[in-house]
Amino acid sequence: MSSSMSWPRILPDGESKKISEAGLSYYHKMHCWLLIFDHSGDVSPASYQTVWDKFSSQSAAERDTFLNDVFPGGFQWAVSSESFKVEGGWSEDGKGETIWDHFGHEGHAFNNQTADLACDSYYKVDYDAYLLRGILAKTYQFSISWARIFPNGRKESFQEKGAQYYDKLIDTLIQSGVEPVATLYHWDLPQALQDLGGWTSDTIVEAFKDFADFCFSRYGSRVKTWNTFSSPWVVSNYGYGTGQHPPSIKDPVVASFQVTHNILKSHAEAWHIYNDKYRKQQGGRVGIALNSDWAEPRVPANQQDVVAAERYLQFMLGWFAHPIFVDGDYPAILKSQIDLKKQQCSPSEVARLPVFTDAEKTRIQGTADFFGLNHYTSRLVSHSTGGCVPGPHSVGDFQSHADSSWNTTVSDDVRYVPWGLRRLLNYIATEYTSARKLPIFITGNGMPTEYGGDVLHDNQRVEFLRGYINEALKAIRLDGLDVQRFTVQSLMDGFEGPQGYNHRFGLHYVDFEDLNRPRTPKRSAYAYSEITEDNGFPVVKASKKIHVSEQQSKKSPALPPSEVPSTSKVVWEKFSHQSHFQRRMYHYGTFQNGFQWGISSSAYQIEGGWNADGKGQSIWDTFTHGPNTIPEVANGDVACDSYNKIDEDLYMLRAMKVKSYRFSLSWSRIFPNGLRASLNQKGVDYYNRLINGLLAYNITPMVTLYHWDLPQALQDAGGWDSVSMIDIFSDYCDFCFATFGDRVKFWITFNQPHTIAWSGYGIGQFPPNVKSPGDAPYRVAHNLLKAHAKAYHTYDEKYRTSQGGLVSISLNADWVEPKNVDDPRDVVAADRAMQFQLGWFAHPIFKNGDYPDAMKWQVGTKSELQGLSQTRLPSFTDEEKAYIQGTADVFCINAYTTKKVYHANTAIQPPSYETDQDIGIEDPDEWYGTAILELKAVPYGMRRLLNWIKEEYGDPEIYVTENGMASDFLITIDDTDRNFFFKMYIDEVLKAHNLDGVNVKGYTASSLMDSFEWLNGYIKSFGLHHVDFKHPSRPRTPKRSAHEYYHIMMDNGFPETEVEKILYGHFPEGFKWSTATASYQTEGAWRADGKGLSIWDQYSHTPGRIANHDTGDIACNSYVKFPRDVEMLQSLKLKNYRFSISWPRILPDGTLESFNQAGIDFYNRLVDQLLAANIQPQVTLYHWDLPQALQDVGGWENDTIIDRFRDYANVMFHYLGDKVKFWITFNEPYIMTILGYNHGDHAPGVKDHTGTVTYNVGHNILRAHAEAWHLYNDTYRAKQGGIISITLNSDWAFPRSPYKQEDVYAAWRYLQFFTGWFAHPIFKGDYPEVMKTVIKERSLAVGLPKSRLPEFTPAEIQRIKGTHDYFGLNHYTSVLVFMVNHSIDYQAYYGDKGTAVVSDWSWLGSGSSWLKVVPHGLRNLLKFIKDEYGNPPIYVTENGISEHGPVDLNDIHRRHFYENYINQAMKAVLIDGVDLRGYTAWSLMDNFEWAMGYQERFGFFYVNRSDPSLPRTPKESTKFYMSVVNCNGFPDPAQGPHECLLTDPEETTPAPNPDDLEVNFLGLEISPSEAETGLYVLFAFLLVVVLGAAIMTFLCYKAKKNNDGHNERLSKHLETIGTSGFKLNHQISWHYISTIQEPERKPVTEQVKTETQK
Repeated sequence: MSSSMSWPRILPDGESKKISEAGLSYYHKMHCWLLIFDHSGDVSPASYQTVWDKFSSQSAAERDTFLNDVFPGGFQWAVSSESFKVEGGWSEDGKGETIWDHFGHEGHAFNNQTADLACDSYYKVDYDAYLLRGILAKTYQFSISWARIFPNGRKESFQEKGAQYYDKLIDTLIQSGVEPVATLYHWDLPQALQDLGGWTSDTIVEAFKDFADFCFSRYGSRVKTWNTFSSPWVVSNYGYGTGQHPPSIKDPVVASFQVTHNILKSHAEAWHIYNDKYRKQQGGRVGIALNSDWAEPRVPANQQDVVAAERYLQFMLGWFAHPIFVDGDYPAILKSQIDLKKQQCSPSEVARLPVFTDAEKTRIQGTADFFGLNHYTSRLVSHSTGGCVPGPHSVGDFQSHADSSWNTTVSDDVRYVPWGLRRLLNYIATEYTSARKLPIFITGNGMPTEYGGDVLHDNQRVEFLRGYINEALKAIRLDGLDVQRFTVQSLMDGFEGPQGYNHRFGLHYVDFEDLNRPRTPKRSAYAYSEITEDNGFPVVKASKKIHVSEQQSKKSPALPPSEVPSTSKVVWEKFSHQSHFQRRMYHYGTFQNGFQWGISSSAYQIEGGWNADGKGQSIWDTFTHGPNTIPEVANGDVACDSYNKIDEDLYMLRAMKVKSYRFSLSWSRIFPNGLRASLNQKGVDYYNRLINGLLAYNITPMVTLYHWDLPQALQDAGGWDSVSMIDIFSDYCDFCFATFGDRVKFWITFNQPHTIAWSGYGIGQFPPNVKSPGDAPYRVAHNLLKAHAKAYHTYDEKYRTSQGGLVSISLNADWVEPKNVDDPRDVVAADRAMQFQLGWFAHPIFKNGDYPDAMKWQVGTKSELQGLSQTRLPSFTDEEKAYIQGTADVFCINAYTTKKVYHANTAIQPPSYETDQDIGIEDPDEWYGTAILELKAVPYGMRRLLNWIKEEYGDPEIYVTENGMASDFLITIDDTDRNFFFKMYIDEVLKAHNLDGVNVKGYTASSLMDSFEWLNGYIKSFGLHHVDFKHPSRPRTPKRSAHEYYHIMMDNGFPETEVEKILYGHFPEGFKWSTATASYQTEGAWRADGKGLSIWDQYSHTPGRIANHDTGDIACNSYVKFPRDVEMLQSLKLKNYRFSISWPRILPDGTLESFNQAGIDFYNRLVDQLLAANIQPQVTLYHWDLPQALQDVGGWENDTIIDRFRDYANVMFHYLGDKVKFWITFNEPYIMTILGYNHGDHAPGVKDHTGTVTYNVGHNILRAHAEAWHLYNDTYRAKQGGIISITLNSDWAFPRSPYKQEDVYAAWRYLQFFTGWFAHPIFKGDYPEVMKTVIKERSLAVGLPKSRLPEFTPAEIQRIKGTHDYFGLNHYTSVLVFMVNHSIDYQAYYGDKGTAVVSDWSWLGSGSSWLKVVPHGLRNLLKFIKDEYGNPPIYVTENGISEHGPVDLNDIHRRHFYENYINQAMKAVLIDGVDLRGYTAWSLMDNFEWAMGYQERFGFFYVNRSDPSLPRTPKESTKFYMSVVNCNGFPDPAQGPHECLLTDPEETTPAPNPDDLEVNFLGLEISPSEAETGLYVLFAFLLVVVLGAAIMTFLCYKAKKNNDGHNERLSKHLETIGTSGFKLNHQISWHYISTIQEPERKPVTEQVKTETQK
């Protein structure tokens, strides 16, 4: 049906100034009648009129009546976020700029805020999944950042890392039981596409189609619901109409409509792509999420307002919905209205609506599998004459209003009008979905609040959501609509566009002032989780399904008493001699299925409510309310307020997915005065709610009956020092078993009875603060054991059969190591310490019902010495022993630390449990500090303790019921050390389980959240969740440790990943295997044959510089023993050898004027011998040993050194270049600068106090390198055919927290200041931009006129750039990096760098404090170099590990190091495509390790320095390295023995003991020290002979002047030796004398000078 309008009726004079209201009214009335025709032409009421008629007669009371009912089964509860609002990482991993990035960077958002970091969700996938698990969300709707996957919007720009982020997000959601729903486009267009026109350009349709195709292909097997667009009306209207949103285009006439046109076509293409290519295979659904208000007539009786309300909906919702859900075209009302405006306003144009072709209509129609609705508010709409102003209101001839009675929010655009949702849903069903029976998904609903005030108590949001959700329920239950999903916006606070972070939509509060971006649940998060759990608003809450599983009990057999020392000393015999490597080697594996992962708390520490609802006072209430020394006079009156926050605690537990929760019952909450007659039902109700809540989420309650908080009334009657407590406790337990035992299947009678007895009644630190150390602890323990036994028998006799639970007791123990495991007295002392602590309670229960003999004898003996008539240790009757023995179904242990003990005769008086033990205590050898000094972290002790329990107590089932680490209260979120703690301690439990056969059944982390930590109050915390005790709501925020522990639980341990697994394969053919040394470290002969002094000669002879006063004077004596070195190389099957040239050996004063032919001859001999052995020399020109003469004139600080180095390089190229084809200009310039000219810890020992020396030195090194490279390239390359580059050292940098963008940036910055400092100029032409910017800004900030970092001239940039033939890399270790904001006054390299480092506790150590074993760091670094510097050829020119201490030729740690590092290098080649050409192990032999002297040993060969001949002995690692070299990699053992593995290396000899060695000296077998004495005598004798010969020669010369020249030359040589050689020391080798010849001087000095000048 069609109609036409009479222009004169509306514009009588043809001019817009005189619009006829009567004419408009006529046509609006006509329009009302036209609406009765539906789209097929049949006569029916219009959809809007139908809905309006249905609801318009409702009274306010009827409208607002709350419906108590539930949603249909399977209803989908969802929550949402959007990429640009939460992800951050705006330029991470190649992500392209979006229009929102651009918008924020131009300062258009509130307070100039940006989304650069936002919630940091790019790095916090685990954090977000935690929140989803906590609120019980079954569905998470998120959007994909187009620019993260296709940075410029085109598929050609694909970024794999961006795609991997969404892989991780989707996989994490599925693992958490959350269905992923993906939105392809939520407003964040790649800026590159916007620069080409954005959504106004027709080309964007194809680009979006490609993007959608990729997403469906990559993620469609896991994502089953897709929104193509979310709220496209906002894009068209705000982005291209009003310009309020980016791209900030104000063109409501053309652009806004063109954008809609292209979005609709893009949507259709995406839908068809899915339908044609993926639907059959993936089985998902594709729709679109349209936003719409509900529109009501402002004056319900005014038909014009009714029609205007429908126009409002058609202009907003129908604009997009009508083409998709109806007929492929825009609504007739929209088109006719625009046509009307064209007639009214011509020649002005107020709206240009594009036209779909018939093919496009067909293509668009029906392209949705569901109707997605984003709805927030409603409007009152009135008819108006809009005139000829562009924009939907004027073009549509309507005005929108808000009822003043509607509740407001912080946004003027959002009012609380919940009933509008029901009406809108009815309209949508009538207008769009009923014909095709499509479901409706509510894809967005929520409200903003303003930042400020009480951000956690968002009660307005709670009411908002309840109201809107209830209206959706009405639509389903009362109106019969097919609404299948409700999505709350949003999961957490985010970047809200122009409002920045000032408006908050989140169910979780995000602290945007904290770079950790902590997320804390608001009240609305708990309220929404309750709604989802109830599936709506039931009249009566359905009983939660409770999952209770019975436990199998096993009576412990009686065991004989422990011997003295016990047979469990085998634990020390087995473990105490372990090496550092054996002790620290990380174990990968998993626990058995069904392993019980838990977390703990205790009543007084968390509950609060100290006097609420009839609770009685406990001894801790009394203590904390009286005089005490607890910091800040803290108490547990409120604590974590868990008494009122069961929902909050359950949220944390289900978010972590723990299997068990250990908590304690407050005796005085159940029996206020401790007796059954005082029963407090409200206390019972509290625990019932908690237990039922746990079971509903399949969390096993592990209940402790007594955790130190005795009712004060019982203490007033004597407390645990009274035998009456045995029956009283039994009655309390009886009540608990009867009341809770149908659901509780794991009972613990007492927690740490040792603490009760000793701390409460011995030293009196804990309440009841009794100080009677000699006798009360023994009496109390006696009563505790009998009370425990009676409680156990009560359960066993009355409840076990019907309830099927377990009963035990949680004992605590520190592991104890003997100070000297080889001293029997210390072993006995250690055993005694274990018996006094653990055996005190465990021995009666798990062995024979009585105390350990060691304890009975000690206390009895001490009592006798004290003049007592009987022992202070009570005794059990035989009946009591039988009653106590076996009263535990499992062994529960709390463990935190380790001590080292030794035998000591302690004081006799006064009597004390402590001195009864006769032990002294020290800290263990290896530990990590915690916030509580006494609780040092000693992970290996856990394994040994578990082994002890196994050996001592008959291999019981063991549950670790507490283990955790204290941190300072200031560490709120990023508790890095706690992660290390759990990683190490749990791995030790795993070792005990997997390697030692210990029957460990469960592990409980301590604790769930920060709480009242007894005597430390709230200043120390053990929690995996931070609790803000200054906030009245006690908000809980997960720490990083909560997420790490979750992963450990989900992995059931530490399964070996692809990172750790060995890859079998081979390096490319021609791969260069090598090992290395350096001149100063090995050559010795520091003054031989004319060598000049080096800076290391000077430095090492300076007192206090080198450990043990070592020097390199002799080193390994390779100047003489190089033939043996070559033999060692041959034994390793190597074809390459890296060594360095001693500059002062060639040019003693560093210049050409001092040329030393003897030095050239030495290196020629070395090179010739290498080549004869088919070993290619790899020569380093400079490995730190600068001629001292050059240092005297400034060294590397002086620009003249550049020419000096070039001259030196020229000499070496000239003399060795025909035989050496692999050159390295400098070794590790970073170390040269930082240790040599910054710290002063290396030669020349310069300390940089200005912050300029370091950079100037680096600047000169780079220029010197470039000159040497160009010299070789221009003069020698063509004829010599070698390659030349520089060797840079670098750690790999991991972010300290991989969940934190700031730490990721810190790691990148660390590498830029480390590797990039020298690599960037050489490979890219200049210093890294971040270095230039930061150093300049910091320099100018303190008033310096320019940057402390020198600038290269354009000519220097060109000169340096490209001066490489390969990338030489020395790599040893990795670090964890984080940012540090140094004072601006700290003008130094480290201040500029702005980072600090730590090491993961789980990384293996070495003989060097700085060297941790992190093999995959090498692979990461190689990949980084490939990506950063254009995939250059790379040679690993150093990599190795040290040891110190006693010599052990079985260097298993070195084999482990090389196996794993080399394998990671191979992964870099075979998997990552790194162009690695060679690998060099450091080092061939033990040598002088710089400031550490000879204490640290890196070599494959041990050099025995106690033998003057310095023999080299191969270590076991040589066999392994030789096999890798021989095989060129790692042959697969599954394919059988490979022939390359069959070659045996040089025979290995046992490690020499200097005290046992004998050497052959002049035919005699004597000790090294005797040989050394003999050698001194021989040297003295030789000295006399030589001096005599010199005198005789001189006299002969005087007597016979015509003698031949031979004697003259000999005299000169002897004179040389006498003045230079014999001034050194008595160990100079006779070899120097017997082989000395006058060097054949070649006329080369002038030739080299000439070449240098040229």
